Amino acid sequence: MLALRLTRSAHPAVQLRRLLVAAASAGTGLLLLCTLGYALGHPDDPPAAALRLAWCSVPLAATVQFAVAVARTDPGTRPRPGLSAIGLGPARLMTISATTTALSTALGSMLALLLFLHLRGTITGMPFDGAGAQFLAADRPLPVPGALTLLALVPAAASLAVALVLRPREARPAGPGGARKAFGRFGAYGTGAMRETFGAYGRFGAHLRRAAGHEQQRTAPAPADAAPQAPAEQRLRAAGAPVPRSGDAPQAPDDPAGTLAWPPGTSASPGRRPNPTAALPWGVSTLAAGLAVEAYAGHATATTDMPGGLTSGPVGVLLGWLLTAVGLALAGPGLTHVCGHLLQSVRPGALRLLAGRVLMEESWRIGRPLGIVCAVASAAYAMAALQKPDGPTFGPLTTLGALLVAGCTLATLLTAAVEAKHARADTTAALLRLGAPTTMLRAAAGLRAAALVAVFTPLTLAVAALAAQPLTR
Repeated sequence: MLALRLTRSAHPAVQLRRLLVAAASAGTGLLLLCTLGYALGHPDDPPAAALRLAWCSVPLAATVQFAVAVARTDPGTRPRPGLSAIGLGPARLMTISATTTALSTALGSMLALLLFLHLRGTITGMPFDGAGAQFLAADRPLPVPGALTLLALVPAAASLAVALVLRPREARPAGPGGARKAFGRFGAYGTGAMRETFGAYGRFGAHLRRAAGHEQQRTAPAPADAAPQAPAEQRLRAAGAPVPRSGDAPQAPDDPAGTLAWPPGTSASPGRRPNPTAALPWGVSTLAAGLAVEAYAGHATATTDMPGGLTSGPVGVLLGWLLTAVGLALAGPGLTHVCGHLLQSVRPGALRLLAGRVLMEESWRIGRPLGIVCAVASAAYAMAALQKPDGPTFGPLTTLGALLVAGCTLATLLTAAVEAKHARADTTAALLRLGAPTTMLRAAAGLRAAALVAVFTPLTLAVAALAAQPLTR
């Protein structure tokens, strides 16, 4: 009931995104049901039906990705202060997000079932009654368990993905080597403040002298001319960590082994944010592996039919396309981070500095959807190049699947951009209070978009040309 109330009371923009999720779920459900209808009409050709069902996994993945992006930007299920007191903690909000996603996708599955029955001629009284009766095997009884199983794929996969992405994570302090749980003195479980060396307890009173030294440091009176310490500085001194001088950035303790950690809750605790460029070598390696598989797969004999009347290609080419898409998705955040870094190079001004810093900050949010859009665009370009001049054109189901994949990926990218805009709302408000003109913020946004287009467009064309080359020779 709470999920229904939050769904009803949401902003119109949020409702529009949920309706788009329902529409994507309806399209994917209709593709799955049409696959079932083809299998009913061709009982003597199970491999063809299985291949059509396998091709439906691409729009299914695009729909699930879009549903996760919409759930991440839902303001009704965002953790806020005071909600835990009334029983709405992070776990409960995650459950509400998954339930809301399940409701939206279930609505789309119901619409898909109604449209499927209408095309088969079971439901009459509307235009195009029984338009697909011959293709959907209207003369054969519909297996209800199979149809319900196919319709449940999208809600189950979307809600499970939302629950995994939005699951509550324990906040752990990040030190130079990450927080590590260790067994301290006499098996005390936790993160010790100092690693004991061998034979430390053999020196009688060593631990007592160390504890007395820390106590004397905490209780020592401050000099008369010393400035009052900030609360964060006092907590750092109490933890035994070195306190930086005034005006300097806080430095981590000298701990090569990585056993020390900043005290949680202090302003000096750095966030555990991985570097986006760390996944760039993996993405480039996967992309190169995919292109290599496509290049060497042209000599293979095992082929498979492609949708829309395209040239039948080797199975290795499809595997290469999949590796290429994964590589672009992995390399997207790193490439976005590199774009932001290049914008700030060679004596940047305020405009380029602002645009570059924002790109580097938002590389994780928009980098991966941008890489997936690049992969989809390269696949579309390659499929257009492989179209036979005298062959059949794209059928209605192939067109629906292509529109679903392209629309969901573009909508995911736009939703990620909206999420990034909301995340930097406080920074934008602070810049406006400091007197930054609105035109400069708009120019920075245009500069970011131009930099991304300048980097990802040639990459997309190059990948598309290399992907289509094995099938054109």
